[in-house]
Amino acid sequence: MIQVNQLNYEYPDKRALEDVSFHIAEGSITALVGPNGAGKTTLLRALSALSKPVSGTVFIDGKSAIDEPREVHLRVGYLSDFFGLYDQLTVEQSLAFTAYSRLDGDADFDAAIERAIERSGVNSFRDKKISALSRGMRQRVGIAQAIIHQPKVLLLDEPASGLDPEARHSLSNLLLELRDSGMTIIVSSHILAELEDYSTDMLVIQDGKMIEHRTLNTNVVSAAVLLKNMTLRLEHPVEDIVLQLEGIDGVSNLLQQENTLTFQLAEDVVTKHQLLKRLIGMNIPVSEFSEHKANLQEEYIKTVSAYKKQQV
Repeated sequence: MIQVNQLNYEYPDKRALEDVSFHIAEGSITALVGPNGAGKTTLLRALSALSKPVSGTVFIDGKSAIDEPREVHLRVGYLSDFFGLYDQLTVEQSLAFTAYSRLDGDADFDAAIERAIERSGVNSFRDKKISALSRGMRQRVGIAQAIIHQPKVLLLDEPASGLDPEARHSLSNLLLELRDSGMTIIVSSHILAELEDYSTDMLVIQDGKMIEHRTLNTNVVSAAVLLKNMTLRLEHPVEDIVLQLEGIDGVSNLLQQENTLTFQLAEDVVTKHQLLKRLIGMNIPVSEFSEHKANLQEEYIKTVSAYKKQQV
């Protein structure tokens, strides 16, 4: 879906991107991480065909961001860190303004507006003025504007900045729902905790260089289905324990090492509480039953530490 090769970008006083290359698959949510000034925003602007690089190539859904910027604009939705909204307009009026500014003259504007309202979850406050909205509500309006033209790719620059925990959780669910609808998403942030709930991949940028791009050991499947990575430790060995667990719906990808088993649990099939209750009912000697998540902070620190050692 996104192919970048040997991308270089320069400002008058510095090189912001240096030989950046990566490929992002369709249907993923990629966390673009790095410190302030690493080049994240510059990269997003190059991907969205808003800034032209010195050299290299950027292809979005087969279209060149350098040679075919208008085609890329049709395929990409971009929400910058500091985006503007007109305070005196209502949410619906803001989306109408975007629709009439962004879509072709023969488009069904009313349908586009309603679709964006539904997908972004702003229906409950569609008649409120922008000036009356919370930060989280404004963020949803910004995303609604970014997807008004049904892009295949959504690029978000620090979307959770300034949001409270409840609003961040709501944003996580929204991004999963958009991913489930067919979008490929890149989310830039230097605050890693906000990315763990929904990211499937991590792209690390440092000093304008891409130092790692990897798939995460993630629990995310969709907004409706979460495969949780679980650990089960036993007090003592149990014969045929793997066969017993394989017979339980919702349990998959079992691995055993002595008295410790790891597996994935589909909570839409069986919850953690239900499974633990069932294990105890089967007289399985449970000594530990816990969930473990991908830790972006740890993975990022490992990657950056390795990179810095190479620079010495």
